[in-house]
Amino acid sequence: MKNLITLMTVLFALNLTAQEKNAKASLEVDGVCGMCKARIEKAAITLTGVKSAQWNLETHELQVIYDGRKTDVAQIAKQVADAGHDTKAFKAPEKAYNAVAPCCKYRDEEVVKAHQ
Repeated sequence: MKNLITLMTVLFALNLTAQEKNAKASLEVDGVCGMCKARIEKAAITLTGVKSAQWNLETHELQVIYDGRKTDVAQIAKQVADAGHDTKAFKAPEKAYNAVAPCCKYRDEEVVKAHQ
């Protein structure tokens, strides 16, 4: 019984620390241009709880600061994927990917080469 109480205390403490007011995270997001950058950042920042979103074109990293009490990394990744950009956790739905501008088709090797 004592072990159960200890385990529950540890899990409760971990849950509290996971819900930070100013949590930071980095996500890999596919994209190729400035239009992609704007779309990715807008998708992330419009999610309730996201305070800052900066995507780096060269590294494909999306740096976010968010309120862990209101959202989490999975929700942010899903929101970005739903806007048309693949993440490690979620692939953009075909309808969303097809809606991005022709110059933003990061799955097309010719488009990627044209942006290098």
